[in-house]
Amino acid sequence: MSYAYNKTLVVGATSGIGWALAEKIVQDGKQVIIVGRRKEKLDEFEQKHGSDRVHSVVFDISELEKIANFVQDVTSKHPDLDSVFLNAGIQRGFDFSKPETVDLSVLELEFRTNYLSYMHLTTAFTRCLQTQNKETSFIYTTSGLALLPLPRCPNYCASKAALHHMILVLREQLRAGPGNIKVIEIFPPAVQTELHDAKHQPDIEDGRNIGMPLEEFTDAAWAGLTEGKEQIPVGFVGKAFELFEDKRQEMYKNVMMKMD
Repeated sequence: MSYAYNKTLVVGATSGIGWALAEKIVQDGKQVIIVGRRKEKLDEFEQKHGSDRVHSVVFDISELEKIANFVQDVTSKHPDLDSVFLNAGIQRGFDFSKPETVDLSVLELEFRTNYLSYMHLTTAFTRCLQTQNKETSFIYTTSGLALLPLPRCPNYCASKAALHHMILVLREQLRAGPGNIKVIEIFPPAVQTELHDAKHQPDIEDGRNIGMPLEEFTDAAWAGLTEGKEQIPVGFVGKAFELFEDKRQEMYKNVMMKMD
């Protein structure tokens, strides 16, 4: 099956999951607008795949006050945008049993990047997607840690759990609203990317080799996207869905039905 969307904006496309899935989209014959902080990586991607299918924008999504103007600029240049893939994120370790080691400014940056920026971007892009006369989509990368937290990175887990819960509600709200916006959530396990590199998390030894190989993850996530799934758990996260998440979401749906 083919990917359903013709022009996708990919936030966090300079490495890892964002880069890999942006490549899949281009290889499927579609266009991407790649977004990230590192111009040299964006240029590398564009040179590799060609400017006929790749557009790039240097932008830091943690600068919340600039998001509205960023979105206005993108949508004015690309009114045919039909998918927004929000993938950027950072992970840091915190030990609250040693409060003197907790840098609250880093904690705030992590939550702003992983959650608040997504809400600003979602709000700003919704109107554009609602006006398209076809199915459009928001695609979000959360994490298996949204369902099962890990003690060494509690704030990362909390940010992904917050995003997961917001996505459940957002899916229902956008389904009931104007337009035809599909809300898709990808749940990676640990994946071998620079997220765990020593430059970001020096307390992790050989972090780049932690988790599922990136190619294996990308193939599984891409299969879910091309099959049109709304929720795409990969690796151990699929087991978590079988054991409890499917049941929890069924309870959520039952509560919604009673409130209607």
